[in-house]
Amino acid sequence: MTALTDGPITLPRWFDGTSCTAAAFLLGGIGTGNVSLGARGELRDWEIFGTAGKGNALPNTFFALRYAGPGAEPVARVLEGPIPPPYTRSHGFVDHEVAGLPRCAAARLKGEYPFATVELRDPALPLTITLEAFTPFVPLDADDSGLPVAILRYQVQHHGDQPADVAVVGSLANLTALEAFEQHTWRAIRMADGVRNAYRDDGVLRGLWFEPRTLTPEHRCYRTMSLTTPDGGVSCKRRWLNGGWWDGLQEFWDDFCDDGRLEAEPGYVERDAPADFDDRIGSLAIARTLAPGATATFTFVLSWHVPWRPRSWSERMYHEVRERGARVAPDAAGGLPLMRTYYSLRFADAWGAARFAIDQLPRLERASRAFRDALYGSTVPAEIVEAIGATLTALRSPSCFRLEDGTLMAWEGCFDDEGCCEGNCTHVLNYSQTVAYLFPALERSMRRLEYLVETTPAGKMHFRSYQPFGMDGHDHVPAADGQLGTLVRLYREWRLSGDEAFLREVWPRAAQTLDFAFDAWDRDGDGVLDTDLFNTYDISFQGPTSMVNSLFLAALLAGAELAAHLGEPERAARYRAAFARGSAGTDALLWGGDYYVQRLVSRDGQRYQYGGGCLSDQLFGQTLAHLSGLGYLLPVEHVRAAIHAVFRHNWRTSFVNHHNVQRTYALNEEHGLILCSWPTGGRPRLPFPYADEVWTGIEYHVATHLIYEGALAEARTIVQGVRARHDGVRRNPWDEVECGHHYMRSLASYGLLVAWSGVVADLPHGTIRFAPCAAGARFQCLFACDAAWGIYHREVDASGAVRQWLEVLGGDAGALRLLP
Repeated sequence: MTALTDGPITLPRWFDGTSCTAAAFLLGGIGTGNVSLGARGELRDWEIFGTAGKGNALPNTFFALRYAGPGAEPVARVLEGPIPPPYTRSHGFVDHEVAGLPRCAAARLKGEYPFATVELRDPALPLTITLEAFTPFVPLDADDSGLPVAILRYQVQHHGDQPADVAVVGSLANLTALEAFEQHTWRAIRMADGVRNAYRDDGVLRGLWFEPRTLTPEHRCYRTMSLTTPDGGVSCKRRWLNGGWWDGLQEFWDDFCDDGRLEAEPGYVERDAPADFDDRIGSLAIARTLAPGATATFTFVLSWHVPWRPRSWSERMYHEVRERGARVAPDAAGGLPLMRTYYSLRFADAWGAARFAIDQLPRLERASRAFRDALYGSTVPAEIVEAIGATLTALRSPSCFRLEDGTLMAWEGCFDDEGCCEGNCTHVLNYSQTVAYLFPALERSMRRLEYLVETTPAGKMHFRSYQPFGMDGHDHVPAADGQLGTLVRLYREWRLSGDEAFLREVWPRAAQTLDFAFDAWDRDGDGVLDTDLFNTYDISFQGPTSMVNSLFLAALLAGAELAAHLGEPERAARYRAAFARGSAGTDALLWGGDYYVQRLVSRDGQRYQYGGGCLSDQLFGQTLAHLSGLGYLLPVEHVRAAIHAVFRHNWRTSFVNHHNVQRTYALNEEHGLILCSWPTGGRPRLPFPYADEVWTGIEYHVATHLIYEGALAEARTIVQGVRARHDGVRRNPWDEVECGHHYMRSLASYGLLVAWSGVVADLPHGTIRFAPCAAGARFQCLFACDAAWGIYHREVDASGAVRQWLEVLGGDAGALRLLP
């Protein structure tokens, strides 16, 4: 069991299968959907069908092992740890959960992204059983990282002194005609058609092939699935006995336990079996004979292919928009307009995806292991490494998908059964850093959408995107923080890629969005934004606030740099002059002696402000400026004092006496950073929403800023607090929740690595440099930019001489020059 206290962690962290019931490691590619691997070794939360699906279970879907030594009764176990309490259901566990079959005595899980490892133990088995599961993850290559597959390898070492027979079997439900999960029982899985199970062998892969019985590939519910192996020694039960009650499970289990090899499905069918017990389950077994001390690997490839999604953020949203009379995409024949999923345009079906993965597996696995080793072999503090690896799952969760042209789309997060808060929301994605570094082409696709599609000629940027679906969204006011932060992100994308064509393509609209700020948000023309500052707290700040103004200042500096580069010296000079005026004005108006405050336009009748409060986000623009190499926006001494004040006033080591009527993300004796406090009093009667909450994305960006200001202990304390809350007992280590599961703001975590390593990439000039904040005699860390990725190494010998080099693991090593 993992510790329930804050403090330094040691990697890898193991999560006990009995106590860490919240732990679930996501398997699946970018935009493909996923299935999760629990700490007991169970497959859970099947989200491969085009939408979120926490709790979705596939009936009778599990793996099992049979061991037979000489002269002893065979032993069979489901390859999972024990099912923990409570056992309080009205009908106990239903048959398709196979809870009554023997399981291993103990299990534990670790995750080193993209690899998950489950260790299983049982005193009745003289075996060491380890499952390694992964989906390929290759930095800079979103296609290779976007495969609808999960590789499952069961490694079995035999400790007996005589040869023994070992077989591993996987059983999978065929839900290729799934219409909906309504409740998590057998009869509530609603199907649009019957299904067909087949056995295939193409000479490389062999195993189960699933498809609908009569649906055509144009139908919205048409899907394919497969469970295959490149191994030999295979036997298959194409479909379980289609009988009444639980005949199929009984017949399968008896068959497998008999000799570890599966017989063809029996022809017997009960005459009065219920009609809804259709052919849905198939099983694939691999058998080996192991010599004493020998180890065998049993490889399975789970793959899926869901070709259609609504031409909308969701089916529900399509109908809601249509019912209110707003513009939507034209109706399809079935009443819902559809579009192809990006990955389905690359593969004809699930078998094709599996075959690609196996054909390319040496290359894909080599790159995936290299990434894992680069990240987890770093000398950066363990809590930072874990935060980056754990939050990467947001990118490969149902929070993200890709349009037919490859553009990355993101919900803010997910409800249990669908996305939550649509639109590539600019004021949330402002915080994300991970995609920009590891998949910069995907990040640029989002900038193109924001500027070329969602920005009006007047320079107003829609902070939620609807145009790709041919639909009208809500008539939102522009989000000041999202619009200004996007300009800083544009500068970041240019610096990380050097993509001149991209910059010139989007710059005219980008410049309009910055010019828009002067007229829309600066009421008195003094260079300090003060009016209708809609922001990530879902309200508008009325009166100057350093949160938005720091973003304005960062955007002005970024805009000046871009304008100068593109041959617009007058515009560059205007932005720099506005920066100087705005910086002086913001500091004079908002510096409160300890931290920056908000100046209210009027104290009467203004809800949802913070006034003299200490806002954790007060210098968010400075965090982005540091990350982008733009320098200080306000007096250095005030910046440092303010970010220290944020930690001093807003960090909590207990929530026992914390009064919060809002959403609760930290409680009891947990540690966390609240969004705002009023250390000198003056808390408004109704402050801005969420003020008393704890958001991991804010914690990560504040910790990032603290690193830049040299407050390393405080930064580490914050990150350790986040990781302690996600201990597998209380929360899933691979699911940081805010307004939904796998919340995109959590991808701010990569900024911690950027700050700790001091990396500054300048791809327009082909250079990269590092300034580690705590290097010691040896420092190494993952690095990534559009040109290449790999490991940065730095060594200092006894004389103080520094040696540094790049170990390039992917991309073009010649495109980067390492600066001293």
